[in-house]
Amino acid sequence: MKKPEMKVEAIKNGTVIDHITANKSLHVLKILGLPHEDINVTVAINVSSQDVGKKDIVKIENRELDSSELDQIALVAPEATINIIRDYNVVAKDKVRFMKELKSIIRCTNPNCITNTNEPIESRFHLIKTSPVLLRCHYCERLIDAEEIDKQF
Repeated sequence: MKKPEMKVEAIKNGTVIDHITANKSLHVLKILGLPHEDINVTVAINVSSQDVGKKDIVKIENRELDSSELDQIALVAPEATINIIRDYNVVAKDKVRFMKELKSIIRCTNPNCITNTNEPIESRFHLIKTSPVLLRCHYCERLIDAEEIDKQF
């Protein structure tokens, strides 16, 4: 007896975010402001993967991501792969990349940091390490780890 298979429909145009850290796809959706009534989104959580054991996948129809969105996704899914789909074909494939400096993506966890006052200053972090993620606040030098980043999403 053949095992029944469920398939996810291919998208004609849009973005597929693959190799998202298992159980982080909901963080990715929040970063992207999804779901949105005008955009079809397919989410697969805890999918088996030969490479990493378990992973998540997000398919977004009729939307390509901009660089600031990719910077943010790197914070919660540093191994993610971005596939741009046009007319059912992958036309571009790339891994998310960390920027050496991240601005206005997350906030500093130090309540005394100048970015957490009424001053008009955007948050700014320097990348210290990518695995696991570790950032340093430009202003107060507070270290922010992956767990603290997750709490902001």
